[in-house]
Amino acid sequence: MNLIVNAALFQFVWFATVAGAGAGHWWTGLPVLAVFAIWQLRTSRWPRADAALIGIGIALGLVIDSALIAGGWLRYATPVPWAQLAPIWIIVLWAGFALTVNHSLAFLKRRFAWSLLFGAIGGPLAYLGAARLFAAVEFTAPQLHVFAALAIAWAIATPMLLAIAARLVAREPGPA
Repeated sequence: MNLIVNAALFQFVWFATVAGAGAGHWWTGLPVLAVFAIWQLRTSRWPRADAALIGIGIALGLVIDSALIAGGWLRYATPVPWAQLAPIWIIVLWAGFALTVNHSLAFLKRRFAWSLLFGAIGGPLAYLGAARLFAAVEFTAPQLHVFAALAIAWAIATPMLLAIAARLVAREPGPA
C-alpha cells in the first residue's frame, strides 16, 4: 500500500508543480512536496537514506537542468530565481523523484538495463508532458535533439540514483 501512496504522491507533486509553473506560479509544488516528504520520511524504513537522496536529487537536477539551459536545449516557464539556472520548481520535481527511488521505483534497483530504459523513456516523456499539457518548458533546439539529450541525461541519472539509494539503504541501521 505504501508503494501506491508513494507513486500517487509523486504524481500529485508533478501535476501541482508543472501546472503551477505553466501558469506562472513557481511555488505550487512546494507545499505538495512538503506533504510528500513528511509522509515519506515518517513512514520510511530508511528515513536517513531518503533524506540524503533528496539532497542528491536536488544537486543532480540543478546540474542537469542548468546544463540543458546553458546548452540552449530548454527554456523554463517561471524561471525563478534565475533564467540561467534550473528553476526552483524543476528542483522540486527532482526532490520528489528522489523520494520514489527507495519505494515505488525500488524494483529497478537490481535491474540496471530496465532502470536505464525507464530513465531514457520516462525522463523525456515527463518533459514532453510538461511542455504540451502546461507550457511549463519549451524545447529551444530541434525536438529530436532535445529528446536525445534528455534520454541520455535520464538514462544516466536514474540508474545512478538507484545505485546510490542501494548503498545508502545498506548503511542505514534497521531492516534492509
